[in-house]
Amino acid sequence: MTQKDAHWFESVARYLGDSYLKYSFTKGTKQEIDFLVEALPLVGGDRVIDIGCGPGRHCNELAIRGYKAFGIDISATFIEQASASAVEGASFRRLDARLLQDEIELHGKFDVAICLCQGAFGVMLDDSDDLDVLRGAAAVLRPGGLLALSAFNSYFSIRHHTDAQFDVDRGVSHERTVLRNPAGEEMETDLWTGCYTPRELRMACSIVGLEVVRIYGVEPGKYGLIEPSVDLPEYLLVARKPL
Repeated sequence: MTQKDAHWFESVARYLGDSYLKYSFTKGTKQEIDFLVEALPLVGGDRVIDIGCGPGRHCNELAIRGYKAFGIDISATFIEQASASAVEGASFRRLDARLLQDEIELHGKFDVAICLCQGAFGVMLDDSDDLDVLRGAAAVLRPGGLLALSAFNSYFSIRHHTDAQFDVDRGVSHERTVLRNPAGEEMETDLWTGCYTPRELRMACSIVGLEVVRIYGVEPGKYGLIEPSVDLPEYLLVARKPL
């Protein structure tokens, strides 16, 4: 895999392995896809790319419902897991989301792109990297195609994440946490999450040529038609590639 540079998340994914899917934030897959199917909406036969697909939970759920789902992730461990669990209609490839804009053969091939649960956007430590993820999403969408992307809420992080350190200048939340691997062994590690305001998301979309349709306030497994709030941890951005 061609890669821009080493990424801190790869070692985290490698350590977690199968235990990643034991975390509570991964349990809302069906509800999240239920919402996206209705809210975007998705049409039967749509081609969907999952940017930062992890072990493939959203891709497999989409494929079960008859959509053509293609997942990419920087983590070899997660792509191996996703490929091993793939259902008919789902396929996976190891690929750095920051380089998606260079994958010419994928350009304009998808009706919908999703990037959820900080799968790629938001785990980058450099502003230009997040913009590269957005540029890649725009590149692979057909004209009129839709992007659904979740981003962590800066206001929520400042107000509620008292155990994390929020870097006001960079807009990044940093925390020390304990991970457990499939054997139950523990490892203390650092996690970084890029945080955003709705205004920043709109500006980022403008830079890469996407039109914002709506920004919702959400939390994992509880997506809904709710306005952004300081008390909801994430935003769900819906944007369109112009015709």
